[in-house]
Amino acid sequence: MVDIGYFSLLVAVMASIYSIVAVIIGARLKNRELISSSYKAVYVVAGLLTIAISALLYAFLTDDFQVAYVAGNSSRDLHWTYTVSAVWGGQEGSLLFWAWLLSVFSMIVLLTNRRQNRALMPSVTAIMMGVLLFFLVLVTFVTSPFARLGYIPVDGQGMNPLLQNPGMLFHPPTLLIGYVGFTVPFAFAMAALITGQLGDIWIRSTRRWTIFSWFFLAVGIILGARWAYVELGWGGYWAWDPVENASLMPWLAGTAYLHSVMIQERKNMLKVWNVVLILMTFLLSIFGTFITRSGLISSVHSFGQSALGPFFLAFIVVTLLAVIILISNRMTYLKSTNELDSLISRESSFLFNNLLLVGATFAIFLGTIFPMLSEAVTHTKMTVGPPFFNKVNVPIGLALLFLTGLCPLIAWRRTSGRNLKRNLLLPFLIAVAGSIGMYAAGVREGVPLTSFSILLFVFATIVIEFVRGTRARRKMSGESSIVAFFRLILRNKRRYGGYIVHIGIVLIFFGITGSTAFKVEKEINLSKGESVELGDYTFTYENLARYPTATKEVVSATLKIDKGNGRLVTLNPAIEVHGGPDGQTSSEVAIKSNLKEDLYAILAGYEQDGTSATFKLVILPLVAWIWIGSLMLFAGTIVVMLPDRREKKRLEVKYSREVFADES
Repeated sequence: MVDIGYFSLLVAVMASIYSIVAVIIGARLKNRELISSSYKAVYVVAGLLTIAISALLYAFLTDDFQVAYVAGNSSRDLHWTYTVSAVWGGQEGSLLFWAWLLSVFSMIVLLTNRRQNRALMPSVTAIMMGVLLFFLVLVTFVTSPFARLGYIPVDGQGMNPLLQNPGMLFHPPTLLIGYVGFTVPFAFAMAALITGQLGDIWIRSTRRWTIFSWFFLAVGIILGARWAYVELGWGGYWAWDPVENASLMPWLAGTAYLHSVMIQERKNMLKVWNVVLILMTFLLSIFGTFITRSGLISSVHSFGQSALGPFFLAFIVVTLLAVIILISNRMTYLKSTNELDSLISRESSFLFNNLLLVGATFAIFLGTIFPMLSEAVTHTKMTVGPPFFNKVNVPIGLALLFLTGLCPLIAWRRTSGRNLKRNLLLPFLIAVAGSIGMYAAGVREGVPLTSFSILLFVFATIVIEFVRGTRARRKMSGESSIVAFFRLILRNKRRYGGYIVHIGIVLIFFGITGSTAFKVEKEINLSKGESVELGDYTFTYENLARYPTATKEVVSATLKIDKGNGRLVTLNPAIEVHGGPDGQTSSEVAIKSNLKEDLYAILAGYEQDGTSATFKLVILPLVAWIWIGSLMLFAGTIVVMLPDRREKKRLEVKYSREVFADES
């Protein structure tokens, strides 16, 4: 099977080259048979890569340790779920998984555009297959997952204990789906530049692809945060790690793009800006892969030293130069036909939103690459930590939140002062009343008080929008409030699905603000029976237990937690020792969660006889709302992605005109 997998990669490289050459020549000669042959080659590549990744999976499931990648990432005692996830758990496998995803997405794009976008599809195919060819060359000739050892080990090295978490099954694949998915709108944007068809067809054709990619990247980021929270044992969910930043940056750029294209659809403006945004999103997705495989950054997520860094850097530079040349040559077609009518308009709010999102992306990018730049210039690696990122991004985040609440209150083109005052009054009064109440309750620090006030303002504006829409629909149709509410959403999926996403963002920021501003923690050594007070709770160390499992030794402490006179809960933080007494250790945190706060306990050390142990104890207020808000964000995104008959009809009219023009 290993030989079959490698042979499939070799043939896939040749088929990809054929597809690119055939579609370019076919488009120039207007030879439909040659173009059709190129499209069929895409299907062949997808089939070959499916065989290749299946062969790699088979090698893992059969413990074929002569394969170097299998021997380095698996072992006989590894649970089958982690054996499966090891396929993408290392460098070679993740690159193959990326290539396989892109081949499948390319096939789906061709299948869904059989009768539309005929002028764009040859260029789209060439670009997507060109990107795929880059990854195929890497996994075939540079870092092959099918490389063999000169001997057969008795067992493999196994998987890093920190990766042996259910998140390994879902976090990397969802991130990769998000990264790879952005290739589709990028390819359509480049095809529009190449063909000169720079209207909004390419945007409308890829809207769901963009939302799909944005959604999976968001899921991957949230799953990663949750994984860090429950597995890494440091009492947090986001550390501004370079690879965390690498996943956040394309998500922010993609968010800016999704808002910006609305202006092009309505006003035929910001054409250059939208092309730049999708280019930025795509290249930041590639950049995330580059920094994890270059060996230039220190991260718990990185793959260490690698020869792949120069290849990715060259790909990024060549792509950037090519797009700059394309934009320069097509500048005439990219001129806007309209201008902003007023600074107080929804278009302006989207534009300010874009500038803030791009500003946050640039700040994170600068902080992420600064250690590399400092080492190159001064030969000393200077790190940039969370204080920098927090100081820069907190005000940007608050400004973005405010715009999220302001946008629904203002109209397209321009908003009169009278209408703005009428729409702003109620949510503003609610926010002021809430601020006074929070101040009286003891929230006195500037940042959390400001954040909670803005969040209340935004939440009020969204609720008011739902109430107004439901009332209007109920008045027109005579439906009950509940029926009118749900039909309002289903008849206006893009608008009200977006509002649900914004509610999710509000809840996430609510959790981030509370868990950051009011976090209480203490690291302390306790003897048996000794207690310590933290917040409103008393933590008492009761005992220490040891027990072996098939793959590790577990040392588990028992903590009794009291609030007042009643015993609330017992927590059992643990340390796991893998591979014998001198093996690698990992923490198993203990968490008691409710809507108000999380009690978080980490066993940091212990005496062998259990007479004393060292604990890190943390109280994290409101952190549960981050996960609740994430579910709301996911639900809203799904609503936005649901089929819209009116949108479909508009596209069908445009497509029919396009086909008529093409055939004539």
